[in-house]
Amino acid sequence: MPRDQINELAAFLIVARERSFTKAAAELGVTPSALSHTVKGLESRLGLRLLSRTTRTVAPTEAGERLQRRIGPLFEQVSAELDAITSMRNKPAGSIRITCVDAAIETVFRPKLGAFLQKYPDIKVELSMDYALVDIVGERFDAGVRIGEALEKDMVATRISPDWRFCVLGSPAYFERRSPPNTPYELSNHNCINMRMTTAGGNLRWEFRSPEGHDFMLRVEGQTTFSNSMLVLAGALDGLGLGYVPYELAETYLREGKLVDVLSEWCPLYEGYYLYYPSRKLNSPAFSAFVEAMRFNE
Repeated sequence: MPRDQINELAAFLIVARERSFTKAAAELGVTPSALSHTVKGLESRLGLRLLSRTTRTVAPTEAGERLQRRIGPLFEQVSAELDAITSMRNKPAGSIRITCVDAAIETVFRPKLGAFLQKYPDIKVELSMDYALVDIVGERFDAGVRIGEALEKDMVATRISPDWRFCVLGSPAYFERRSPPNTPYELSNHNCINMRMTTAGGNLRWEFRSPEGHDFMLRVEGQTTFSNSMLVLAGALDGLGLGYVPYELAETYLREGKLVDVLSEWCPLYEGYYLYYPSRKLNSPAFSAFVEAMRFNE
């Protein structure tokens, strides 16, 4: 429906409700004569008189009453929805969907999520764990999480974590059976816990950097393979072998002595996690609040 017809219907409904061109014109911020001209245009378009006018009163005709009864509630519903959406600017509400890896959930989102949800009780957050490079637009996610070096150039990105590194770790019980490796090349003598990367067509390769600055990757062997970092961490805690996980994921267990970090001088730093999304334009108030709450402040 053309905008001018919508404006004519809205003007008619206000006049019919107020039973006065003067009161309706004041509400709309126009002159009574301009409002009368608008309503006459609608009547001419429909070929029906919608209002009976006298020098003292204005009242809907039978056709006008029917139009008021049928479309009045629809305009009221539209107005109510617009008011509700506008109020979201002051009180963010709605659902946010994020695709990310388990390490980001554990080290970035979990520590902050409780306070965020308490502050914004009308916001719902869904964190979907996936190691694949998900098409966030096609899969209807609001954002995804990647390390800085893997970001696409056409994406807006907000940093949500400090730089981090992987670590090779094992339990004290495991190292009672086998001596810690001094170099990554000695991992061939150890029972290593693999992580299956279905998107890469195999297991995650362990990445290292030599003291001379040479980067290289190794495929390791062991009796167990899991599908995510949390399970690898649990396997290391259980003494199943050496695990390869983000350091922050295991930091508490390392501090408590339940795990031992080895080969730390061979594990390079990576640029931190970023929350990435298509555009700064038209982001919902809820999503903008989430981004601000998760932002990493150096």
